[in-house]
Amino acid sequence: MGIGQKIKRAWRHLGSSSGEARHAFPETTLTAISEAITAGEQTHRGEVRLIVEKALPFDDAWDGVSNRQRALALFADYGVWDTEDNCGVLIYINLAEHKVDIVADRGIDRKIDSATWQAVCRTMTEGFKAGRFHEATLAAIGQVNELLRQHFPANGSRANELPDKPLML
Repeated sequence: MGIGQKIKRAWRHLGSSSGEARHAFPETTLTAISEAITAGEQTHRGEVRLIVEKALPFDDAWDGVSNRQRALALFADYGVWDTEDNCGVLIYINLAEHKVDIVADRGIDRKIDSATWQAVCRTMTEGFKAGRFHEATLAAIGQVNELLRQHFPANGSRANELPDKPLML
């Protein structure tokens, strides 16, 4: 990445505001997402975590950290990998770059391929382009819940291992 591209990318991330993030994901949307995650987790053994980041930290933007690399780091930092059945799923949304990544723990990754996850990501990115953050995110959560229900159906009650409320960074 050339210096001009680095400056442009870093500026895009520095220019992203919390206000824009709150506009895209107001409290009513965050509550609806949390409720959808909670309801879905009653039907499968997966643990779903959604993280929305208004922008990368400056150093990451400058150093060329990819959306995937950032998602993997957050997957580790927030313990999404550390569930009893190795069934954590992180949905990471980078608002500054209009990108979405899904990282699934090894128990899930063995059964659901990356093309399937990319289709879920497209549900969000296409909706986001039209300004439909609420609808697109809920549709994607529905797709994730259905995939987990198919491959990892609930087998009795269990503890909720990860917070269902989306994390805004």
